Amino acid sequence: MSAINSVADLAVHGDVAVLTLNSPPVNALSAALRDGLKRGVEAADADGRVKAIVVLCAGRTFIAGADIAEFGKPPARPSLPDVLETIENAAKPVVAAVHGTALGGGFEVALTAHYRIAIPSAKFGLPEIKLGLIPGAGGTQRLPRLIGVEKALEIILSGTPFDAASAKAWGVIDALAEEGRLLDGALAFARRLIEDKAPLRKIRALDDRVAAARGKPEIFEAIRKANARKFRGFEAWLKAIESVRNAVDLPFDEGVAAERRMFMELLATPQSKAQRYVFFAERQVAKIPDVPDDTPTRPVKSVGVIGAGTMGGGIAMNFLNAGTPTTIVETSQAALDRGLSVIRKNYENTAKKGRLTPAEVERRMALLTGTLDLGALADKDLIIEAVFEDMAVKKDVFARLDAIAKPGAILASNTSYLNIDEIAATTKRPQDVLGTHFFSPANVMRLLEVVRGEMTGKDVIATVMRLAKTIGKIGVLVGVCHGFVGNRMLAQRQREANKLIIEGATPWDVDRVLYDFGLPMGPFAMSDLAGLDIGWSKEKSSSSTIREILCERGRRGQKTGAGFYDYDEQRNAKPSALVEEIIADFAARKGVKRRPVSDEEILQRCLYPMINEGAKILEEGKALRASDIDIVWINGYGWPVYRGGPMFYGDTIGPKNVLERMRTFQAAMGDDFKPAPLLERLAETGGTFTGA
Repeated sequence: MSAINSVADLAVHGDVAVLTLNSPPVNALSAALRDGLKRGVEAADADGRVKAIVVLCAGRTFIAGADIAEFGKPPARPSLPDVLETIENAAKPVVAAVHGTALGGGFEVALTAHYRIAIPSAKFGLPEIKLGLIPGAGGTQRLPRLIGVEKALEIILSGTPFDAASAKAWGVIDALAEEGRLLDGALAFARRLIEDKAPLRKIRALDDRVAAARGKPEIFEAIRKANARKFRGFEAWLKAIESVRNAVDLPFDEGVAAERRMFMELLATPQSKAQRYVFFAERQVAKIPDVPDDTPTRPVKSVGVIGAGTMGGGIAMNFLNAGTPTTIVETSQAALDRGLSVIRKNYENTAKKGRLTPAEVERRMALLTGTLDLGALADKDLIIEAVFEDMAVKKDVFARLDAIAKPGAILASNTSYLNIDEIAATTKRPQDVLGTHFFSPANVMRLLEVVRGEMTGKDVIATVMRLAKTIGKIGVLVGVCHGFVGNRMLAQRQREANKLIIEGATPWDVDRVLYDFGLPMGPFAMSDLAGLDIGWSKEKSSSSTIREILCERGRRGQKTGAGFYDYDEQRNAKPSALVEEIIADFAARKGVKRRPVSDEEILQRCLYPMINEGAKILEEGKALRASDIDIVWINGYGWPVYRGGPMFYGDTIGPKNVLERMRTFQAAMGDDFKPAPLLERLAETGGTFTGA
């Protein structure tokens, strides 16, 4: 064996050369790995003993993709296209031997080899779309030539990896090796190629699959229409379709050159910068400075949930999905039966869509126990309270839990706003108490705000942060304050939205501006969907807000066919003349002279106070990083990922510009717009929230 460089070794096994790449942790396509790959293939190609070349990787995976840390930096040679040209033009068959994942540039390396073999557990994919990019090293040109336009675009636009069995069935790989014996399988495959005098099979030369789409623009139009809703606001997906169409209509070299141009153009866009920022932010969120990775954790082999309503049932489903036995407690048999029925119905609906088997539904339901006895939670490792959002009620539950739960059990409150320290103080074990703020619907939404109390043990934090991953959530550690991170910032937007409609904007103006910004829906459409009567009391209602007036008139949202909007039988919304009249009358009673409100003002007044509140949250230490705040908003509230989150967006606008507008609004409308000291400092120094 001879070393090519620090990450590549070349060994000759009879008449087959094996080039092994070893650049932990994931063999990313760094400059060193590209250099080793290029020079290794060249050395094997020049060796007279060698008749075939196998490329494989040491460690846990094949080349898992580009080295994203190099994006935006001056390119180091050799470039990936140079490396691929060397592989493709080798005079001897090159076999890519894949284990782990071959993603992005790694998959493009495999596609450039003349043949591909993989073990059954291997996965392949082109995830660039998730970074606001398209494949940039021939992926949009080679893959459709290999498997056809529709299947190639399905892979490229989803960005989702596919398994080796699918790869074999579609013709992406040529053979499967025995699990755990990739080198043996690859050597045997290479020797068969030598024995059969197999040709150098270059995907670039294939035409049959793309010829089938030539002169058929309707294929691409159908794909555009099918993906328009999913990719609303995104830029890269249309470029991906255009690039695959180039594979049909242009010679290979022209198509590759156009693909590279589009890749470089997208790389420079704010969208791709935002999406790459989010990629790293999601990985950073699990890093807690004073809770290192080796912090001991507590075993969680059984879970209790108190409350079988919408939140409690959804929370329980997360643990059932992960295979954890779960006991759910209610105060009445009717409420318990209703909750258990909803859980079963949710699973059965999923099964009807083909995403679960009937047997899997029964397996999950068998893990669930319903009871009216709080004492049944005495042996549970984790108990999550999901009762009514009222401090007195929650304190009562925790005082009772303190007397029941075993020593070392983790006690968690699914509160959206309330003080975890006050709740923990009702127990003799505040070190075991924390908040777990699930987002609704709890079995669907990815975000979990993990609320750290003043006394919460580090092992408890480590346990719940890791448990979040187990149940498919992104756990974000936040501190104790009213509304934590997400709802505290949301309150700023809601306040301004409600003021704006009194001052002269309509609810549909506000909703349209925020929807066009990229949010899934505006605040008034969201209120109608959730129900305007959440938290509303008929007995205490005094017509003091627009919402109270609407509820008093029976307009309680979609469920009553009317709220801020009017709804038809299919719940399609249309602006309401009656609501406009109600708002105008309310404004007149309050002495507000209504005026035209621009879209720019709507956007700035809804979003800039959120950025300002985020600055206060950072300064108070209620979030560890600006990027953690952004992950909360992307995963909990539908902030468009291509805008990077509110703090990244604040950096995009520039803290100085945000500050100037906040001061202007403060002068006109008061201290709701008082700038945070951190915002003022960043504006003065030219700094950013995210450090980006």
